Amino acid sequence: MIGYILSRLIRAVATLLITVTLVFLFIRFSGDPAAALVPPDAPQEVIDQYARAMGLDQPIWVQYTGYVGGLLQGDFGFSIHTGLAVEEVFLARLPHTLELGLTALAMAIAIGIPVGAIAAIRRGSALDRFVMAFSVFAFAMPNFLFGLLMILIAALVFGTFLGGDSASVLWPALTLGLAAMGSFARFTRSSVLETINAPYMRAAEARGVPFRLRLIRHAAPNAAIPLVTLIGLSLGALVAGSVVTEQVFAWPGVGQLLVRSVATRDLAQVQFLVLVVAFTMVLANLLVDFLYLLIDPRIRAS
Repeated sequence: MIGYILSRLIRAVATLLITVTLVFLFIRFSGDPAAALVPPDAPQEVIDQYARAMGLDQPIWVQYTGYVGGLLQGDFGFSIHTGLAVEEVFLARLPHTLELGLTALAMAIAIGIPVGAIAAIRRGSALDRFVMAFSVFAFAMPNFLFGLLMILIAALVFGTFLGGDSASVLWPALTLGLAAMGSFARFTRSSVLETINAPYMRAAEARGVPFRLRLIRHAAPNAAIPLVTLIGLSLGALVAGSVVTEQVFAWPGVGQLLVRSVATRDLAQVQFLVLVVAFTMVLANLLVDFLYLLIDPRIRAS
């Protein structure tokens, strides 16, 4: 088990290092960062002053080692628009994104998983067909279109605006969690069907174990394994997955900050946000791998 944990930790660190390197190279090779910070008609002397101030006149390997060293010391740079450290700007927006993302994830889990399990138990019924139709609709519906439809209906019919930081989080969370809700329902149905038809379930039935007890003690833990992976991926996408939804509902979160930073060429802020997204995804996958130790005894045995 220790080897399993160490291998996952080494893989996580390697993934983060590769991500840091790719972000550094993309920022440097996608154009002159110093030229991106000045107006298009700025003279070359001004661009050179910016390059010297940012250390861009140094060799690429010197820039890279300084960049990684700064990250290890917690120096992520400053926003060119606010003058604040990029992590301060990020932390000011993070509570709004966490409120939106966690609410959306909770709604998707609370609705999608029970509905998918019921559809699997009642396979072939009208309820099963309705759940499958709903899951396809939820997964295929673009969240920006669904959000715009809700805003238009609320404004034209009820005279209410659903966006802004003072509005309820329920509606943007429903928009953001709709696709995840459909995915959870579909994956739960498939996983439960595969589990209840397994040989050990038939053996438990032959021993006279009641159906409800078979579901709780045998089917649920085994069906939860692929769902844990799906929930982990959804949890890792909380920071970046709300970009479109936050724009539609004018929600002042990290996604809106990312769009604004890209539009205004705030490279230090964009660079930091990309690294945060990568770190969130790696951390979510690492937590999923550790949860496997608790859920699947075969991993502990191996």
